[in-house]
Amino acid sequence: MYLYLKALHIIFVVTWFAGLFYIPRLFIYLTEAGEKNEAERNAVREQLIIMTKRLWYGITWPSAILTLVFGTFVLFNGGWYHLVFMPEGRWILIKLVFVVLLYLYHFSLQIIFHEQTKGIFKYSSQQLRIWNEVATIILIATVMLVTVKQSISFVWGLVGLFLFILILMSAIKIYKSTREKK
Repeated sequence: MYLYLKALHIIFVVTWFAGLFYIPRLFIYLTEAGEKNEAERNAVREQLIIMTKRLWYGITWPSAILTLVFGTFVLFNGGWYHLVFMPEGRWILIKLVFVVLLYLYHFSLQIIFHEQTKGIFKYSSQQLRIWNEVATIILIATVMLVTVKQSISFVWGLVGLFLFILILMSAIKIYKSTREKK
């Protein structure tokens, strides 16, 4: 039974991340539609709002809830909760911190979703592109942590994560400059 719960947890993590990766792209497109003439802007935004609502309520939210449900089952049925505050289980505690950060990120996207469906566009497409990468950073940190567990040095893990963030932000800046040249 435990392995089935673990498999379902992983499946819903994957579908949740699919939503978390795609929804900010839709936010970017909704924001950039503001640069079009009124008729085109309204038509594009109307279609994108439909897509955004279907993705958010049909895939992303249900996956976030089921990830939490099956993750809790895995934590308790696998006996992992016993290790959380022990030195050999420190990776689980750090993983749970990343999970909390991911849910906070999810809720931040809920706020942006709510604003954009009301026609409020507070963020530029560039800001949304940067915010889009938060899920990637959390995913990489969590997968590395869960896979490597005790083998990874906390310091080297942070150095690697920092370097990855630096490369990612540089790539976004390069993309922006090449886009502006066109």
